[in-house]
Amino acid sequence: MSEPKIPDAIRMPFAELIGMKIISSAPERVTAEMTVRPELCTNPAVLHGGALMALADSLGAYATFLNLREGQGTTTIESKTNFLAPAPVGTKVTAECAAIHRGRRTMVWQTRIMSEAGKLIGIITQTQMVLDAPVAK
Repeated sequence: MSEPKIPDAIRMPFAELIGMKIISSAPERVTAEMTVRPELCTNPAVLHGGALMALADSLGAYATFLNLREGQGTTTIESKTNFLAPAPVGTKVTAECAAIHRGRRTMVWQTRIMSEAGKLIGIITQTQMVLDAPVAK
């Protein structure tokens, strides 16, 4: 299966830097994967909590972008993470981001990050604010 083409309007350089790869996407659910590289780890060599949060945050923003109207943007206004298990260097994690609420002003997403073995590594709930397009003067 080939990776979905990401439109330039929602290309996210930081998500690319951490190695996030979108596997599937729809307005209500987005799935991605990321390989745990040494530079994303803490000591011992397991995925750093900030990298796990960055994966979820990027995925929630991407999911929100799929629901926006022309010219709108988004920003994260709240995020809560539960760290449940480590992800060792060299493994791949899969993140599934599902809509809890898709409103006109805010969207709430829950991202579940799983190990290759299917173990739950973390659950992240985030709120994205919808930013209106600037008014032309």
